[in-house]
Amino acid sequence: MALGTAPTSAWFLAWIAIAPLWVLIVTTPKQIKTVAFYSLAWGIGYHGFALFWITGVHPMTWLGVPWLASLGIATFCLVFITLWGAAIVTMWGIGMVTLTPLTNPPLRILIGTALWCGLEGLWSQGPLFWSSISYTQSPNNLFILHLGQLSGPSTITAAILIVNGCLAQAYLTWRRDRRLTARYLSFAGSLLLGFHLIGWGLYNRPLAQLPNTALRVGIIQGNIPNEIKLSPTGWQKAIEGYTTGYQALADSGAQAVLTPEGALPFSWEEVKNTSFYAAVLEKKVVAWLGAFADRGSNSYSNALLTVTGSGEILSRYDKVKLVPLGEYIPFKEVLGGLINRLSPLQATQIPGAENQVFDTPFGKAIAAICYESAFSQIFRYQAAIGGEFILSASNDAHYSPTMPAQHHALDIMRAIETQRWTLRAVNTGYSGVIDPHGKTVWLSQLKTYQTHIATIFRLTTQTLYVRWGDWLTPSLLIAAGVGYFSLRFRAF
Repeated sequence: MALGTAPTSAWFLAWIAIAPLWVLIVTTPKQIKTVAFYSLAWGIGYHGFALFWITGVHPMTWLGVPWLASLGIATFCLVFITLWGAAIVTMWGIGMVTLTPLTNPPLRILIGTALWCGLEGLWSQGPLFWSSISYTQSPNNLFILHLGQLSGPSTITAAILIVNGCLAQAYLTWRRDRRLTARYLSFAGSLLLGFHLIGWGLYNRPLAQLPNTALRVGIIQGNIPNEIKLSPTGWQKAIEGYTTGYQALADSGAQAVLTPEGALPFSWEEVKNTSFYAAVLEKKVVAWLGAFADRGSNSYSNALLTVTGSGEILSRYDKVKLVPLGEYIPFKEVLGGLINRLSPLQATQIPGAENQVFDTPFGKAIAAICYESAFSQIFRYQAAIGGEFILSASNDAHYSPTMPAQHHALDIMRAIETQRWTLRAVNTGYSGVIDPHGKTVWLSQLKTYQTHIATIFRLTTQTLYVRWGDWLTPSLLIAAGVGYFSLRFRAF
């Protein structure tokens, strides 16, 4: 399953990877500890491999953390996020062995699918989430990713689960009933083909891209290494790079320019003293600037600012989902004395509100900063209130190339689910432009300074997911509950 994630992107493996675990659970029905062990091992394998890039935070000597302590922190991060994700699979396995009836395989498949979708949905509401099994299909299986337009990533998760469940049942019936095996295999194949055909139909729907909705936007990839990002050398390099990039893009006809997360890591009052601000006043082109916003009482937020040609702030988006350990300490009462916040900034970072509106001179936009690309509901809410295009700003400088590849894959999913053009500005890459069908129109190189200008189109259409949210998961849970209790009552 982990090989399905970017950059390996062997998406086809996801359609068979859960079946072996499903077989083990069904064949050990009364051994909860054994089932929990199998599920935990599967979850560690998937999440541990897919998220191994987190070890790229080491070494943190540039933050003043000793090398050995840095290694310990990186190891702790990997173990913690792996077990956090593996808990989904462990709870699923325990739920399967305690809830699913051995005598009714179709109901078992329904309950298994509903339970996994429900657990992923629950985890996505919390502060720590990344590797839903749905993202194994991104960036290459665009047909299946279009199922996200129906009910978000849960649609893709459900499709993967039900096919794996049918394959597992085919294996379980192989020795006693070959005809039944053939039926389950045929059903799995038909579902797999049917899901892709539905996605193909959505993929081929034309987009209403009118000339009067066109917008030329420039992107700057500043390429400021984290080792110098918050030093005087890094500040000077950032000011120079973003100023010259902004001026060149403005002269090339850009109507707006997007910069990465924390492009100028200063407060707004400090930004006004830079050459970048002077360039905005001169060129009169809108800038979406990654900077810090003062929140009072020695606190700040990680923000994306809409700076107009007159040098005023029209709107501000404050990052909602903060990176655990990097931007705040989870379970601070327990861990606060053991781990210092992995940031040289002394002020306290405050998350933004859930219901933000990001106005621009060109209409409402959908804004996201860094880690928020994993949370589809943030994009869905902003699209529902009128967001016409996506602005994704990130840093990603302190990880291996695996992480930016996965980050780009997540933004492809968000572009498809909301049916919006997406602009990505990432400090060291991958920056990019994604169309509403998930095609990458432009992708930067890693660890290089780059600028790019692209024409996108503002869209107001709303997918079923944008209008109704994740309606599939509660529907599956209700259907599974009705089936389960009906079977129990009949037994009495």
